[in-house]
Amino acid sequence: MIEFSLDRGSGVSTYLQLVHQVRQALRLGTLRPGDQLPTAREVVESLAINPNTVLKAYRELERDGLVEGRPGMGTFVRQGVAGATLAEHTRLRRGLEAWVREARAAGLGQEDLRALFTVVLADTGKEGVA
Repeated sequence: MIEFSLDRGSGVSTYLQLVHQVRQALRLGTLRPGDQLPTAREVVESLAINPNTVLKAYRELERDGLVEGRPGMGTFVRQGVAGATLAEHTRLRRGLEAWVREARAAGLGQEDLRALFTVVLADTGKEGVA
């Protein structure tokens, strides 16, 4: 089961952080069709947030067809997110980790890495590279 966390200083709304975490877990294969999400009460207790925030996140995921609420049972994953396989994610992550180590060895800090990655991501998006 997914365990949510919040970055209160990120500027991203709480409900969107929950939605993004579910989508990421689906992409990485840590959540699969049939898996149950934590109940709203469990999320509220672990993160000290308003229950309506959790319900809003779950409603958005349901609207997108990713989860379904089952009365009296909870919220369950309906389908995964299309994209690379778990093996492809693992291979790409290893390559990215090697790149980060190389960049740090060259003297780049956290913000330098983030800025460089953001620029490259934006530039490749303009070229139509997915």
